[in-house]
Amino acid sequence: MGEMRYDFGSAAVGSTMPRLCVCVPARNEADRLPTLLDALAAQHWPERISISLGINNTTDDSLAVIEAARRRHSRRLDLHVVKANFAPALAHAGSARRLAMDAGLAILGDAEDAILVSTDADARPPCDWLAAIAAAFAKGADIVGGRIEIDPAEPLPAFVHQLRAAWDRYWTVVRSIEDSIDPRSWDPAPRHGDHTGASLAVRAEVYRACGGVPLLATGEDRALVDAALVIGARLVHPDTVRTFVSPRLRGRADGGMAVAMQDMFALAQDGGAPMAPSFEQWRKRALWRRALRAGPDGDRLVAQQERVLPPMPCDMPLEIGA
Repeated sequence: MGEMRYDFGSAAVGSTMPRLCVCVPARNEADRLPTLLDALAAQHWPERISISLGINNTTDDSLAVIEAARRRHSRRLDLHVVKANFAPALAHAGSARRLAMDAGLAILGDAEDAILVSTDADARPPCDWLAAIAAAFAKGADIVGGRIEIDPAEPLPAFVHQLRAAWDRYWTVVRSIEDSIDPRSWDPAPRHGDHTGASLAVRAEVYRACGGVPLLATGEDRALVDAALVIGARLVHPDTVRTFVSPRLRGRADGGMAVAMQDMFALAQDGGAPMAPSFEQWRKRALWRRALRAGPDGDRLVAQQERVLPPMPCDMPLEIGA
């Protein structure tokens, strides 16, 4: 059997509102789900919003919370719950997100130009989130990554905010290097660089073609994106698409956002400067991409080869600033 590829040229581009389903994995998230569901009900979206909730390995009152939200937002939200108790070896982020997104795919059925929208139980998307996602797909995107921002309702300590701001400045420079050397017409500047499960939307046909969410304990969202890129899907990062997430230090996923926040808090408290790949390394990587992309089937070759490259060495101290 030959390699499966996605023909992004077949993606519908237009002004009609797509049919979409928001997919949420949740494990013992009774305290967080009301905020998320209230934010989804407040979306500037002209239709009732389908939501697939993958409730897995849960012992709290999540189901009661969902039922309360169903009554509260009956005119705005069409809530679907799928439950599972995974065996210990499969009780991880990959199984949970796949549960929610596969159920969302079933809800959408054969709807033309259908879109699966992934988020997390501790997210609070702004009211224009879905509309901004739809606008990106209307321009021809196959996958839309949303910028992840710390919820201003749960502010960071000043010393942690300073470190996060330093990382934001670093990635802004990295993106400017990439855009100057190896620009992609479908993902123009200004753009952010996030494409994680807290805000990740994908065409249903692309999701099917690339095999869905991989059953990985961590990094399942990035692996899904990688698989889609390998078959030719177009990933975009518009600055208009963003969501807020909690800076909580105890999360549900191994290696997830909570672990990153723990590391950031610890480093900021120590007063040290983290190390990062130098900008020269990013220039060399962008030149390598450009050269490979110039050949036949270059975009797919970049996606295939880049995901198996070893990590860049961290040889430059991050500039924290005052």
